[in-house]
Amino acid sequence: MRNQSKVRVSIALTAGILAFASACSREQAKVNDNASKPSSQASLFTVPSDQMGHVQLYTVEPVALHRVLRLPGAVAYNAFKTTPVISAIGGPVARIVVAPGVHVNRGQPMLYVSSPDFSQLRATYLKAADVAAVAEKNYARAQDLYQHHAIAEKDLLDAESARNQANADLQNAEQSLRILGVKDPRSITKATTAPELPVLAPIAGEVVDQTVAPGQLLQAGQTQCFTISDMSTVWVIVNVYQSDLAYVHVGDPVTIETDSYQQKFSGKISYLAAALDPNSHTLQARIVTENPGEKLKKDMYVYAIVQAGMIANAIAVPDAAVLRNSENEPFVYVSQGQNQFAERAIKIGQSTAGLTQVTQGLQPGDKVVAQGALFLQFANTLQQ
Repeated sequence: MRNQSKVRVSIALTAGILAFASACSREQAKVNDNASKPSSQASLFTVPSDQMGHVQLYTVEPVALHRVLRLPGAVAYNAFKTTPVISAIGGPVARIVVAPGVHVNRGQPMLYVSSPDFSQLRATYLKAADVAAVAEKNYARAQDLYQHHAIAEKDLLDAESARNQANADLQNAEQSLRILGVKDPRSITKATTAPELPVLAPIAGEVVDQTVAPGQLLQAGQTQCFTISDMSTVWVIVNVYQSDLAYVHVGDPVTIETDSYQQKFSGKISYLAAALDPNSHTLQARIVTENPGEKLKKDMYVYAIVQAGMIANAIAVPDAAVLRNSENEPFVYVSQGQNQFAERAIKIGQSTAGLTQVTQGLQPGDKVVAQGALFLQFANTLQQ
């Protein structure tokens, strides 16, 4: 039954459109027979009086519109919260314990290196620790002997100097091990310690890139192993047209939209470039954007919606009034009086709150077809 009702409604609508078009054709024929029209009136379209109920007119008048800039852009990592992980240890990669997409904490091991540098530094530390222990005992004995007047003051000073130098060498060896990631150098004194050292995560975040493989030889201080980024915030890089520069400022709130999600993301403009791109004549702007759920991914295409003040005395018409011709150019039907309408080409700007800005083609006082414009266009097509 429901399908039959839909069919009856469709047939009735089609019949109405055909009747409307037929009546318009008769009226147009009468106009052509009664008088010869100049070429400028060739586009006039007459609507029969009994069909005017389908047409709703809108009188154009200046209005205040919110200026909304819709800027295309792409997502990038927040460079202030992104860092490469560079190995401070030389040697082959023994094993990798994380992978891209994994979240790591600061100080967490990411891979292990079988490092001859570690073996050498371990031996240096063990020697320095032994020399420091002996120098400490010698100094303590020298103090005791000096108090009993068994040695000269020079011998005491020599023992003290030897102790200080040994401690300095020990501290240097400890610091070298800590740089390699050894938190407690005293733990390596055990003979069972394996010659493997971890490469630790310098910050907390997501592993977004891996550039090494097991067995690969790392160069100390040169080989980049991973990239880590805190994806709780990202950058959105957009291009601002030269004509819109006066309306964009650092600190302006921005809404980020993408075709991937219905969810909208909040951000703020944090930086405007110092110069325009010489090819596109646009200015690059950087937006720091909150990224709940880490849904925004690097290089994802997005739109930044910037609320850029008000447009005073704007010429605007309802969105339904704006139609497109076969060349996809916008136009409206303008009332010419006595149920007659003319197709008028326009240039449009932004659309907001149900109104479309018209930058060229209309003046205050013009009456355009709002509701019913699409119906009128279809009927006019049938008449032609």
